[in-house]
Amino acid sequence: MASTADIKNGVVLNIDGQLWSVVEFQHVKPGKGGAFVRTKLKNVVSGKVVDKTYNAGAKVDIENVDRRDFTYLYSDGDGFVFMDTTDYDQVTVPAAVVGDAKNFMLENQAVTIALNNGNPLYVDLPASVVLEITYTEPGLQGDRSSGGTKPATVETGYEIQVPLFLETGTKVKVDTRSGEYLGRVND
Repeated sequence: MASTADIKNGVVLNIDGQLWSVVEFQHVKPGKGGAFVRTKLKNVVSGKVVDKTYNAGAKVDIENVDRRDFTYLYSDGDGFVFMDTTDYDQVTVPAAVVGDAKNFMLENQAVTIALNNGNPLYVDLPASVVLEITYTEPGLQGDRSSGGTKPATVETGYEIQVPLFLETGTKVKVDTRSGEYLGRVND
């Protein structure tokens, strides 16, 4: 067991069997009364953010979370197979853990996976990825970049909104956090 003095940004705490990552913390010593530590915690699995206050010196349960680089290999139906870039071991991560990241993953893409006691917690993608549009309706004459948007399907099967002038076969940069179109990529 560790104390509140060991709390830092990025540390993962085990609270009632759930893992919470410390987003920010502040050690407060008021003029009256005892010191305390105010924290903002993010649930590692669900992403829910809560505020929690601890008395100074209180015991907290710090978990060891290992973030390692992996390469996405393929999907085997009920999970996704990744290869550790350091020792070439293969790990199958359940689809529930991968979540929305599957919409932006191509084979041989580098990702970071957070592991706790060998169990994958979540998959971290780069901030943006380059994907090719596999299908979109053709743009009409006179469509401009400042106009509206239209749906387009990218090579992972995910549908994004793109400007009217883009065509099938165009490579685009997509934000992995929101799924938004960021721009066209020229080869």
